Amino acid sequence: MRDGLLDDESTVSLPKKRGAGERAPRLVPALTLISHPVTQRVGERLLLEELLAGREVPLSRKAPEFLRAGESQGTPLADPCVSRKPIVFAPGEGGRVRLRVEEGGTQVVAGEPIVGGREFGPEELASGIPLELAERVVLLLHLVEPETDGPQDSLGMVGQSPSIRRVRMHIQKVAELQEPVLIRGETGTGKELVAQAIHQHSTRRDERFVSVNLGAIPKELATAELFGVKKDAFTGATRDREGFFRAAQGGTLFLDEVGEASPEVQVMLLRVLESREMYPVGGHTPIPTNVRLVAATDANLEEQIRDGRFKAPLMHRLAGYEIRLPPLRERREDIGLLFFHFAREALEALGEAWRLEPEDPQAEPWLPAALAARLVRYSWPGNIRQLRNLTRQLVIANRGQPQLRVDPQLEKELGSGATPSGRPLRVAESLEPRAVAPDSEPRATPRRKPSDITEQELLTVLRAQAWDLKRAADHLGIPRPSIYDLIDKSPNIRTAGDLTPEEISHCYRECEGDLDAMVRRLEVSKRALRRRINELGLDS
Repeated sequence: MRDGLLDDESTVSLPKKRGAGERAPRLVPALTLISHPVTQRVGERLLLEELLAGREVPLSRKAPEFLRAGESQGTPLADPCVSRKPIVFAPGEGGRVRLRVEEGGTQVVAGEPIVGGREFGPEELASGIPLELAERVVLLLHLVEPETDGPQDSLGMVGQSPSIRRVRMHIQKVAELQEPVLIRGETGTGKELVAQAIHQHSTRRDERFVSVNLGAIPKELATAELFGVKKDAFTGATRDREGFFRAAQGGTLFLDEVGEASPEVQVMLLRVLESREMYPVGGHTPIPTNVRLVAATDANLEEQIRDGRFKAPLMHRLAGYEIRLPPLRERREDIGLLFFHFAREALEALGEAWRLEPEDPQAEPWLPAALAARLVRYSWPGNIRQLRNLTRQLVIANRGQPQLRVDPQLEKELGSGATPSGRPLRVAESLEPRAVAPDSEPRATPRRKPSDITEQELLTVLRAQAWDLKRAADHLGIPRPSIYDLIDKSPNIRTAGDLTPEEISHCYRECEGDLDAMVRRLEVSKRALRRRINELGLDS
């Protein structure tokens, strides 16, 4: 965007609960280029489909070829510091992927240097694992839905992840209709840019696009600002004012933060949607409106309806068609493309765009591999807007320097919200099962004091162990009861008991009953969440 935007051995796919006759998406392991010394190659992809057939995939400087979306011919990695001796991806049991690194070959880092080999499980593949090769190239090992259609119109949006492709598809389906559209997504995901894309591809494209942030208008002025004012309607109204609805006549009116609308504004919006007429403040004659309404919110409107703060009929009328925008952490394969998109904009403004096109193929990458991997691992609570701002700050702070460097403040910011690189991974000493001597016993985790464990470490281990509290306690080396105490004392960690029935029901529908997906999204104990689901009768 201009401002942006596995359990089965034979399929390597995450199980999902589907309706009768509905086919689950086919997921394939893939490698996506997040960073490369030749920045134009960022976003190219290699599908590891051979793994699904039980075959290995060797990866070296010379082969295989990475392809850009919609193209049939590609290019191998071709970086002179990547070894000709291949690293090897191999299928593992239960949808796992194994990585074998030979001594003297390319150095591979996945949070820590890989020696010999490593095995990645379904949860790690679903999150995405950044792999640093030779301190120059960063690949994301993850799962993708293979593209079955041809090249898409980008609609001004940066990215090729399945989630952003679905957003484009929704825009193309609804743009030429007159239905009101409700765009939902976290702050910073690019909701206004989606609204602009809807307008630009509609029959109203030659008319005005008017954007209004309801959260920025004082509530006592919102009615007048939206619907206009008749002269002498109140003290100080010395002339007629048309308001945003009349300003957008014939075009599109975008209402951002619609969840902030006052009860009075909600009533009038509902009237406009139902009758296509409005009354300006102080007016008694209805004025016909011809406006395409697109609204957006990051609020939980269902919760606001339950609390009496938002009118259910208005939400249903606004959501003639609903588009949900994914958070950046759910489209990590797009982070490289987005970063270099914003970096190019910032460098062009400084007259240094040449930094993204080095003449020497062996020159150090402008974006160090370790920094690129940290960008992928970071959780991005501010989404695309935060990535854009951080990119600009990096570019300006390193103006004139041959490489980007992170200052201590940014280092702290990137570290505080970082997720584990693929989460703690089991190092494979051998890629074949190793026999254990009859009298040998597994080495016990050293016991620790619960007070020595930080909230960040606790959260990291809980995520790595898929919120299995017993496994997490064993991994941390503390008694199981102690992990309950630590969770209770951690303000940023919730329990299944903290979730509202509406939140659980909504997540159940969104995840189509897939308990593992719900655990990843809600970040609570799987066992406790299953119990809450049963109590609510959702499984029935």
